[in-house]
Amino acid sequence: MIRIAHLQSLQQRVGEELAVGDWVTVDQATIDRFADVTGDHQWIHVDVERAKKGPFGTTVAHGYLTLSLLPRLAESAIKIDDVRMGVNYGLNRVRFPAPVPAGSRIRARLKLLSYEPIDGGAQLVMEVTMQRESGDKPVCVAETVSRRYL
Repeated sequence: MIRIAHLQSLQQRVGEELAVGDWVTVDQATIDRFADVTGDHQWIHVDVERAKKGPFGTTVAHGYLTLSLLPRLAESAIKIDDVRMGVNYGLNRVRFPAPVPAGSRIRARLKLLSYEPIDGGAQLVMEVTMQRESGDKPVCVAETVSRRYL
């Protein structure tokens, strides 16, 4: 994890990769809980026996489960000391180039694309690239928009 003392100092870091987060395991129990919460019980996610014969040879995480792990992955990567509150403002783009097989470990790389001062803080646009350990392609690439308040 990196620590940034002052939000405003990020203005000079636009275009830079800021941080890489910790590895997080996406196990079958997590996939099953996500399926229960969302009602998405497609066999590719929850039927271990059937998925063995499917295109990936195992169950895989839902794309939206992968995306929903973004706050956890980002929190393990960066801390801005003078920020009292952050809110998600939205997403500009999201893609899932590769699956996350059950049992995989993933982490996030954060690149600052823009910094815009707003009343009481700043709006940050980050490119978040989630990678799977031993994977050759990202499992998710998202352009996130957040607001950080001092």
